[in-house]
Amino acid sequence: MIEAAGLGRAFKVRGRVVHAVRDLSFRIEAGEFVGCLGPNGAGKSTTIKMLTGILSPTSGRVTVAGLDPTRRRTALARRIGVVFGQRTTLWWDLPLRDSFELIRLLYKVDRKPFRERLDELTTLLDMAGFLTTPVRQLSLGQRMRGDLAAALLHDPAVLVLDEPTIGLDIVSKAGVRDFLRRRNAEYGTTVLLTTHDLGDVERLCRRVLLIDHGRLAFDGTVGELLATVPGETSIEDVVAHLYRNGASPTGEPR
Repeated sequence: MIEAAGLGRAFKVRGRVVHAVRDLSFRIEAGEFVGCLGPNGAGKSTTIKMLTGILSPTSGRVTVAGLDPTRRRTALARRIGVVFGQRTTLWWDLPLRDSFELIRLLYKVDRKPFRERLDELTTLLDMAGFLTTPVRQLSLGQRMRGDLAAALLHDPAVLVLDEPTIGLDIVSKAGVRDFLRRRNAEYGTTVLLTTHDLGDVERLCRRVLLIDHGRLAFDGTVGELLATVPGETSIEDVVAHLYRNGASPTGEPR
């Protein structure tokens, strides 16, 4: 469903070239739930932007749902849903329900399947109590549920999430996690999650990609990642240990 081969992205900054992503290669099959980890500046967000067509690679290639994200952005938009935890795709001054109706028009979704999906998402995300509330008046947890629903109203095959639980309280975070788990299990939606909240990864992901300095430092199951540091029992402790000691999980210098 997602394939990157030798993917790279460089920027010119004050007369010098900065490589945000270097020679990144991986495959994500349909129905996988994959976590993408790395410190600030590791290249995670740049990678996400290339997968969604926001940025063009300067080297290598990438396909998502069989499409080139840069050349087929409009077609790809119908196959993927994207949630950026620090930015909303909803209309700030409109009631949440009206934002959903505008999204229906943008994606040209027929009314009948739209109503069916919205009814289902409203129930699963417990949104009935605030559908008529302007987005600017929603709590962070309510807005995040609205953004998740908005990303799924056109029934995408791939869901890309960038920090979807940032700033949420314990109850809201648990609700979002439960919804994502069920969505992946029941619909087979392919999910790529980037996050600094390692609790998200421990509870949701079966596979982890670890990016450091724009390169892929690890690709494997959560169990395999834990096994890289004997004696450690949490992803947070393992990742902290790896970066503290300046080596990738393979033991190679960074």
